Amino acid sequence: MLENYNIRTDLALETRERFVSDHVEIPGVSVEETYDEEREIRTTRVVVETENGAKMMGKPVGTYLTIEAPNMAVPDEDYHREISKKLAEDIKELIPERKEEVSVLVVGLGNREVTPDALGPYVADHLHVTRHIVKEYGKYAMGKDQVYLVSAVVPGVTGQTGMETLEIVKGVVEETEPDFVVAIDALAARNSKRLNRTIQITDTGICPGSGVGNHRLALNSETLGVKVIGIGVPTVVDAVTIVNDTMENFIVALESSELLKSVGETLRSYNEAEKQELIRELIAPHLNGMYMTPKNIDDTIKRVSFTISEALNILFSEGTAS
Repeated sequence: MLENYNIRTDLALETRERFVSDHVEIPGVSVEETYDEEREIRTTRVVVETENGAKMMGKPVGTYLTIEAPNMAVPDEDYHREISKKLAEDIKELIPERKEEVSVLVVGLGNREVTPDALGPYVADHLHVTRHIVKEYGKYAMGKDQVYLVSAVVPGVTGQTGMETLEIVKGVVEETEPDFVVAIDALAARNSKRLNRTIQITDTGICPGSGVGNHRLALNSETLGVKVIGIGVPTVVDAVTIVNDTMENFIVALESSELLKSVGETLRSYNEAEKQELIRELIAPHLNGMYMTPKNIDDTIKRVSFTISEALNILFSEGTAS
């Protein structure tokens, strides 16, 4: 049953992996993977092509690019620069506009006061905004024939403003009329190894608060009237995920024991959905709404947010000639 596959993740890649592990085919969904050995960056393209595929995946029809870089958590400026360049290339692929002047609104989603949720605001802090310069002095003030007019907004969260994020962003979009929107937010992952080491880019928009299961009104082409590119980094995992990872190690230990090998083999025969259901039945009720993040999240968020902002700065400083 499809509801068995509703796992706590915002990554299309992980949703697909769940089906693959249970040997379930997903019609209407194509996957392509590439690996850059020199930069140790794996890129997976998941394209949801049909409404049936979207229903099974629980994701809108569109393209989902996932960049996995295990060393992204390491404070290596040269390596992060390489990731920024790769990210800029992937974002450019999804940009719909190719004209002399392109207006883009960057939306930094999240709560600046909660570190795992501060990715969006931090990216906006490092962004080179240019809309006001071009409006005042013309595009030649930027020294290029083709330019991006970059503006940014950090709408905060409903608990701070009393307004839905969509209400704020929609008002800004109607007033400034950008050609497209880039929205950045923190996400949740199913695999703890992907925390702060993975970046997902999609042309389907983004749902604020999804990282902690607090789904608000989505920012997408239907709600805003313009193309919305969503960029997200998983910064948290839920308690069930932690227990599931522990269970996997436990099964391995059982399988290596002559006395308990049969118990391990029985648990190994469970598919992913059955394992998750077992965990949900066993886990303490008060842990169901608990989310975990690495202890070095303060430094990591600052580093990753700068990597993403540099990617946007690289892209938007190049102009649109291509």
